[in-house]
Amino acid sequence: MTGFMWNLLLALMWVVLTGDVGGMNLLFGLFIGYLVLGVMQRQMPSLRGYTRRLPRLIRFVGFFIKELIVANFTVAFDIVTPVWHMKPGVIAMRLEAKTELEITMVANLISLTPGTLSLDVSDDRRVLYIHAMFLDNEQELRNSLKDMERRVLEILR
Repeated sequence: MTGFMWNLLLALMWVVLTGDVGGMNLLFGLFIGYLVLGVMQRQMPSLRGYTRRLPRLIRFVGFFIKELIVANFTVAFDIVTPVWHMKPGVIAMRLEAKTELEITMVANLISLTPGTLSLDVSDDRRVLYIHAMFLDNEQELRNSLKDMERRVLEILR
């Protein structure tokens, strides 16, 4: 998070110095800031790994958009067809996430995906309870949710 804040600060400084407040100039400033931080990350321990996180974040955004589209079509298909295909249920998923931020991000991204809803986290913060609209194959759903958790943790750690 520190690296992103520095990158944003460098991009804003670029915009101020060039005097052009356009979107393309801001993107160019973000790119220049990213390169500068990539060079500086060896000298500043708080920046370590920042340049590896950005490509992971871009891949995750693509992955999540694909998951959203598939889930929206699945729910929409079930709504418009006369026969209901849903088999709702609640599952308990063991979490690899440790910190409050990691658990919150995983739970919120699961809730953002149509057809799933995070219900609760156990008191010891090791289990996340999830309501699923389509619980045809529980293991497939668990694998999909674990894949999402793994990708989120790659970005945050």
